Formats: sequence, structure tokens, C-alpha cells
Amino acid sequence: MADLALRAENVRKVYDRRGAPPTTALQGVSLVVRPGERVALLGRNGAGKTTFLKIAATLLAPTSGSVEVFGVDVDRRPEEVRPLIAVVPQEGKPFFHLTPREQVYTYLLARGFARAEAKRRTDDALAQMALEEVADRLSVTLSGGQRQRTMVATVIATEAPLLFLDEPTIGMDPFARRAVWASLRTLSKKGSTILLTTHYLDEAEALSDRLYIIEHGKVLVDGTAQSLKRDTGGSLRVSIAGGAGLSGSFASFGRTFPEAGALDVITTPERLPELLAVAVRLGLSTTVGPVTLEEAFLRVVGRSIDEDT
Repeated sequence: MADLALRAENVRKVYDRRGAPPTTALQGVSLVVRPGERVALLGRNGAGKTTFLKIAATLLAPTSGSVEVFGVDVDRRPEEVRPLIAVVPQEGKPFFHLTPREQVYTYLLARGFARAEAKRRTDDALAQMALEEVADRLSVTLSGGQRQRTMVATVIATEAPLLFLDEPTIGMDPFARRAVWASLRTLSKKGSTILLTTHYLDEAEALSDRLYIIEHGKVLVDGTAQSLKRDTGGSLRVSIAGGAGLSGSFASFGRTFPEAGALDVITTPERLPELLAVAVRLGLSTTVGPVTLEEAFLRVVGRSIDEDT
């Protein structure tokens, strides 16, 4: 196989709408994913993450640019790419007339697995997603989180060389989310490459070896979660209650962000005592904690990840 699991070069996608101006979803996205990596596309809703994943997964043609999966062009030779990938689409749901067991097993048979191996993989994937108790119930009777876990089980059972997961844990409770994370880590140790989209900052930080922040169809920055946090200008976040209108008093200590009536200041351990002394003189209470990926996202994008585009 090629040296890269995925290579995208200047991928653009423009939707022509009858009677309305064209809509540009991707404005020249370039990125690479190496074999065995877990890479997250991080961005707000509408940033272009899903559009890119659909193109990479042969579900949508790009307007221009190219994507290669293990050296194979996804637009020109999709039939060669599809055996190498498996996809959890954001809007995907298991077939309502199948049980989770039937869903996973049938999908594996369709991909060419022998019956015995398909059964073994089905049982293992259902166990990883804690679906044993509902494995033989019709999918139409399951909760939204259970249906999403069924979709993830269907894909991880393949152990495909490259997995695409679009918001894989949406609608799941915290315990189910962590079960998905554990399964994806195990798959990458076995050699699978994982590209996922998410707007959950904790998920991106917990899962990704590297991440790309996408906004308005463009890659703004890439790196590890740690490197992006270092680039914020400090390692500490000081939240000053009631300080939203006092940015000028604290600007010399680092970057400032008004947040829900408070003022957040990104600073260094060396400047912390002086900053706290200023807050005391002003009669303000403070909370100190480590810089998070949220601060890195704010630095790059200028807005919270929870704001819609």
C-alpha cells in the first residue's frame, strides 16, 4: 500500500442551487493521514467536515482537487477504494427491520467474510458496544444511542484499513462514548487508520494523534492537541468572576476572553502571582486551571465550537 492512508490536495466542493447563488462547502482542503493514525477533523456545525468525509468515502464527487486512499483516487476509481474503507455516516441508522446482530452480521457477509468469521466478529463488536442485551431486538425499538452504537459496531467489526466516522458518538451517554473510544484505540493498535469528525473537544483530545481545525470549508491549523494548546500563549487559564468589562486591567498578562460575565485570561505560571494580586485589589474572585483545547479553538477560530456557522 501507499505511504499515506489518505492524501487530500486542494479539495473544493461547490453546490449549484437553482435560482440562488452557488454555495461553497469546501475551499481547498489539503491534509494527510498516515497509516495507523487517529486523526480528528474538528470544527463547528456547518464547517465542512461532513462534506469532506463524504468525498473521501466515495459518497460525493469533489468540484475540484483530489483525494487518494492508499494511493487510489477516490473519484476516478471508487470501486477499488470501497473495499479498503468502512463508514459511519452522521445521518446513518441501522435498518429498522433488522436486529443489531443481523445488521452487523449481514454487513460483514456483504463485504465477503465467511459465515463463521462474520459471526465471531459480530459477537465481539456487539460486546464492545455493550449491546448484548438488545442484540436481538428490532432496531426500530432501540433508543437513539443504541442505534448509534449499532452503527459503530457495524463498522468496527470490519477492521477495515481506513475507517471514516462522522460524529460517531452523537446521542450517546458518557459511558457509551468511552466504550467507542476504547474500541477505536484497539483498532488502531491492530493497524486500522481512523479519520473522524467531531465537535466534541474532549473527544478530539482523547482520541486523536493529530487534529485539523476546519472553519468555513478551510483548514485553519493542524497539529496535536498539546501543540495547539501551547500556541495559546500560556499554560494556565484564570477565570475572573465579574471581570468581563475589565480586559484592559488584565491584558498585559496574556490573551483575554470575556465569557458569560467572567473574564478568562491565558497566562503563564510566572505571571500568575501578579495577576492574582491585581484581582484581589479589585475585589474579584478567581479560578485557576490548565489551558484546554477550547482555548486553542477560540484562538484559531475566534468563536466557541458550540456556535453554529
